[in-house]
Amino acid sequence: MVRPTGNARLKAARQHAGYASQQAFADALTRAATTLGLGHIEVSARQVRRWESASPPWPRADHQRLIVHVLQMPIEQLGFTPPWDMPPQGAAPATGPQPAQYGSGAALPLPKAAVAVQPDTVGADYATITVAYRRLYWSVQPAQMHPAVVEHTRLGTQLLSETTGVARRVLATALAESLLLAGRIEFFDLRQPEEADQTFVRALQAAGEADEALLGAAILAHAAFVPGWAGRREEAAERMRAARTYVRRGPASAEFLAWLDAVEAECETRCGHTREALRLIAHGEEVITAGNENTSPDWFDWFSPVRLAAFKGNTELKAGHIPQARETLTKVLKELPTDSAKQRSVVLGDLAAVEVAANNPEAACARAEEALDQLARTWYATGMDRILDVRRDLQPWADHECVRHLDDRLYGWQTTLSALKR
Repeated sequence: MVRPTGNARLKAARQHAGYASQQAFADALTRAATTLGLGHIEVSARQVRRWESASPPWPRADHQRLIVHVLQMPIEQLGFTPPWDMPPQGAAPATGPQPAQYGSGAALPLPKAAVAVQPDTVGADYATITVAYRRLYWSVQPAQMHPAVVEHTRLGTQLLSETTGVARRVLATALAESLLLAGRIEFFDLRQPEEADQTFVRALQAAGEADEALLGAAILAHAAFVPGWAGRREEAAERMRAARTYVRRGPASAEFLAWLDAVEAECETRCGHTREALRLIAHGEEVITAGNENTSPDWFDWFSPVRLAAFKGNTELKAGHIPQARETLTKVLKELPTDSAKQRSVVLGDLAAVEVAANNPEAACARAEEALDQLARTWYATGMDRILDVRRDLQPWADHECVRHLDDRLYGWQTTLSALKR
């Protein structure tokens, strides 16, 4: 029997915004009333429960303003049906699967199925394709990979309207992973943070449908990157608190727990709080050293102890600990697996930045050109961002031959056209 999930769209948006409990969301709405000049409006957790029920009432006008302000999403995308769109009393409900209609990243209600049209194997078959995309991500160009993954998520969403029972849960799990992958490509490879943020909401909806808490934690932590990289520290912290709440509900491995520390450290570094970031990374190192009895899920393929060291080297660089950063990142470069092409371009960019900070433009340009060689083989927007930052910092040496040569590489026809296309 399929479990009733209530208003999954509002619940997913609430959790994505960092409000792990209905009470926390109610408190945020109450506080927002003063900000919006609505006077004293107290929203209770009971009211939020009604909105997240299977038949949510249409919120009154002032409540709509509060919800839209706090969640930054249109009320129509949050699972509410306006009274004028409700079917007339006594009208027969629509039967049969309805086609899913949505954009590339907008949140939507996951379709229900009255009858299982698809065979019991549909979830496992869809998951097999998801695993293939997971592996292809590390080598296929993102401009080619992204449209294919998005179409895969559309197929998975449509199949949910034709699937029930265990197959539906297996399918929802694979759909959540596929949406997470789409969001990762949008954020890290294509540098489309707004699109990624909406895709993460949809991923959280699918993870909630599958009741996969650990996958939900991974999605929420990825969602924290969006405000974290933009310098919105409190918003990133809210999402990380939600991620840590979810991770307590699942058997998380030591590496997964350390990755949460690394994500939060990255956000702290981007927001200028490098001391706190280094503390978090040190805690992550302790967690990995101590270990635990849990193993990481197969989809958790983007982190390892050497990746944690890469986070550490970047934070040491931003903190001005130049000799330590050079030592850490040089070791990371030697220990990175051969299939870590995208991470290699980022580490080379950080090593170039280390040499700039050490007033060594020749060595900086050499590292930057190594990164460009890597990017020519496997494009990664985050890696290119590192090189562009280095070039800006090299401006005091703009008349040096090594910098001019770097400019010839950086702004050559092929590189410039590739960057514009991507």
